[in-house]
Amino acid sequence: MTSNCSFESVDNVMRYLELVIYIPIFLFGSVLNVAALLVFCVFLRKWTESTIYMTNLALMDLLLLFPLPFKMHATNHCWHANLQLLCSALESLYFGGIYGSIFTIMCIAVDRWVAICHPFKAKQLRSPKVALGTCIGVWVMVLAAVCSTTYRFRDTSHKEFRCFHKFSEEGWRPPMIICVLVFGFLVPALVVVFCSVQTIRALKQSGQHSLQSRSCVKIIYSSLSAFLLPFTPSHLGILLQFLVHQGMIQDSGSRAGISLFIQTAMCLSNISCCLDALCYYFIAHEVRSPKHTFRISMISQRKATFSTSEV
Repeated sequence: MTSNCSFESVDNVMRYLELVIYIPIFLFGSVLNVAALLVFCVFLRKWTESTIYMTNLALMDLLLLFPLPFKMHATNHCWHANLQLLCSALESLYFGGIYGSIFTIMCIAVDRWVAICHPFKAKQLRSPKVALGTCIGVWVMVLAAVCSTTYRFRDTSHKEFRCFHKFSEEGWRPPMIICVLVFGFLVPALVVVFCSVQTIRALKQSGQHSLQSRSCVKIIYSSLSAFLLPFTPSHLGILLQFLVHQGMIQDSGSRAGISLFIQTAMCLSNISCCLDALCYYFIAHEVRSPKHTFRISMISQRKATFSTSEV
């Protein structure tokens, strides 16, 4: 189906573009995430729900960053068939880091929504143990899902192949892509947007402690940005490329444009490792104020209760 179209020009552009994008992301992302782990694990030493989730997010970002040098090498070099297993392992780490970050950001949004919009239930639902158990669950779920699918990305009949590139038709089967788009992105995106909107609304309705409220709003906006900006274009690209593999888009020029778009979007999605640093900064600032979030939650809940009693 793709043999009649030439993607040589796209490949030539991506050989240089990937290096230009990946090198600074790898350097800055590694420094920022290692620094975040040092701050949360060594300097703060205060294991709240927020610090546990952010530590997990930093670990997921490092999991994504680790395969990047191999991905850069694979951009300009073919790998021998005996490296198939290594390639599948690296792809598992890479995609595990991506979707681990997505689900961790979703957990952060839900945790903050419970803390601010439902402060009385938060006493039962939120705790460091619950946060730790949730993070472990994310690791198990994501790695199990990714490791069970990445081996299908390769056509083992080829003597040489390009790791992270040119996945087999098995990797583009409808059930797999639908699961990736719906459960890997769309559902978490809807949860993050809903929780963020509700939380921001509750903070603005509190009407008190405006400085503290603004600080929380900044945390929410930074988390929302770190989710939507990198991951929306890449999953749109996956959808378009899926339509190509299903034969719904057959024009040669359109297919070449989609190929360039998805590869560029996937490259830029790795910038999430750097955008998460915004979350780290605000969370570290928040942790310095004991019971910061819970105080704002109580203000919001009391005003809502008082307003209801007047009706």
